[in-house]
Amino acid sequence: MTDLSEKKTLRLDKWLWQARFVKSRSLAAKLVETAGIRVNGQRIAKPAYAVGAGDVLTFALGKRVIVARILALGTRRGPAPEARALYEDLSPPPPPRDLSRPAPVAGGRPDKRDRRRFPPASPEALD
Repeated sequence: MTDLSEKKTLRLDKWLWQARFVKSRSLAAKLVETAGIRVNGQRIAKPAYAVGAGDVLTFALGKRVIVARILALGTRRGPAPEARALYEDLSPPPPPRDLSRPAPVAGGRPDKRDRRRFPPASPEALD
């Protein structure tokens, strides 16, 4: 006899790895322990915390804040399209880039024309 109230769960670090948020399970465990991932608004510090379909994860990854609702539990770490099917991205859109300031172009030292494009440095910055 099976109990229908019992939902399928998976370790949080394993799910983050299968959903391709991190490259390895050890990095996923470190992310959970140090960054403090929130599951349904509750801060979690243990990589073995059980998550299931319907849970909402909130965590910082790099400069972004990611909010994801778990749709399914994976059985393996498959290709990216398969991993994207495991969650729904609820993250806020990134802020728009400041286009008023030109971005430096990779490729060495700027020439005279490139230097005119950048605003002059403040006197404090020269010291």
